[in-house]
Amino acid sequence: MQRRTFLQAGLLATSFSLPGKYALASLPPQAASQSAGNAEPSLVINSGIGGNNTVEMLARIDKDCLSHHPDLTVLMAGTNDMNSMKHVPLKDYEKNMRDMVEMITKTGSKVLLMTILPAYEPYLYTRHPKAFYDPEGYVARRNAVNEVIAKIAADTGQTLLDMGHVFERAGNIGKEKDSLIQNELNSGKTDGVHPTPEGYRLMGVVVYDCIIQRQLPHKRIVCFGDSITHGDGGTEGHSYPAYLKKLLVP
Repeated sequence: MQRRTFLQAGLLATSFSLPGKYALASLPPQAASQSAGNAEPSLVINSGIGGNNTVEMLARIDKDCLSHHPDLTVLMAGTNDMNSMKHVPLKDYEKNMRDMVEMITKTGSKVLLMTILPAYEPYLYTRHPKAFYDPEGYVARRNAVNEVIAKIAADTGQTLLDMGHVFERAGNIGKEKDSLIQNELNSGKTDGVHPTPEGYRLMGVVVYDCIIQRQLPHKRIVCFGDSITHGDGGTEGHSYPAYLKKLLVP
């Protein structure tokens, strides 16, 4: 798929990914494409590992993020902290995230923080009892995680990309075949958490547009996270870093 087609596919979603702060109309797809095309080729590194929570990401941040000397780190973490048996209490999650942002920015890298995606609740309850999400419930727990992410971005002056909001508005999260989250009809799995290839494509477009709109550095990008970052195929298959690479590399 050509770069312009990518951008047009994500245009609407990008326009509301950061309400009031991120107006795509100020830079049309053609200009964004030319801006990236005239720059030096970018290196995109996929440092996502499936199942990781923030404790595990902190343990490997030196090796899998800082050692690459990125000028931009795209950080997405929290799905496993709140939504798996590796649950991390919110207070500890916030400390882990703040520690990672501090460690990354001390190297001179900018950070693009992304909120976590919505899930299809009925599938979650096939893996965990509803009581796992007590006392607040799944929706409130996810909202609290995303509020922490937004607060950290504001406190540290780093860029926030509300990817969770994009998927809430455009993702059709459910059992329909066109859901951007994997389900029985589009993947043969009762997943409910991970994006489909089209979902990853949308993520790649929105991240690319945010980088161009905010004029973030993008010579060396590390995408640091869990399985939602890793996707299927590193930087060559279906993952948001793979689609980001296609858009940034001429």
